[in-house]
Amino acid sequence: PDEQLDLDDGRWEDIHVVTGALKLFLRELPEPLIPFSHFDKFIAAIKIQDPSLRGRCIRDLVLSLPPAHHDTMKVLFRHLCRVVEHKEENRMSVQSVAIVFGPTLLRPASEESNMAMHMVFQNQVVEHILNHYGYIFPE
Repeated sequence: PDEQLDLDDGRWEDIHVVTGALKLFLRELPEPLIPFSHFDKFIAAIKIQDPSLRGRCIRDLVLSLPPAHHDTMKVLFRHLCRVVEHKEENRMSVQSVAIVFGPTLLRPASEESNMAMHMVFQNQVVEHILNHYGYIFPE
């Protein structure tokens, strides 16, 4: 239903409530923002040793996403880059944001045994996109 949110309501003043709501929304999507079909491709790309090849590969993968996923990612990551710009006040570095959002935005279709290993790479993918936002999403 079209539930109207009153963002002036005091409970939305706590940034953790807003962040929690955003993460919950993203986690509850039937498919993550980076679709299951792209999970292994992103993990393989982040493991590429050559930095320029890795960068091109990740940019091309982001470009290959369905338009709704790509466009939502662009807006979300633009916002997350702004969060990182204020890391002195909010203590949210690129690494912190990646730890918070990595597993939510990018996850395998089935949670198998090497979850801890995947988490490192999931976070690295988010970190890479944050660090190279302008290259991945040129205006």
